[in-house]
Amino acid sequence: MNTEDGERSGRPKEVVTDENIKRNHKMILNDRKLKLNEIADTLKVSTEGAHHIIHEYLGMRKPCAKWVPRDLTFDQK
Repeated sequence: MNTEDGERSGRPKEVVTDENIKRNHKMILNDRKLKLNEIADTLKVSTEGAHHIIHEYLGMRKPCAKWVPRDLTFDQK
């Protein structure tokens, strides 16, 4: 009985790259009102991939209409 996963055919995960993270961050800083679908279309990735980059790697969330950093500084509050 083998419990390890074998090689699978299909598309590898190449969404989270340094280039995509930088491009995503630059887009958000230029226009904080961008929608997730617009970001995903521009980067040519899925909306789940763009969501993962924004939340996990950039630490941002969109509580209202603008993307904001998750941890605000004292001056930003």
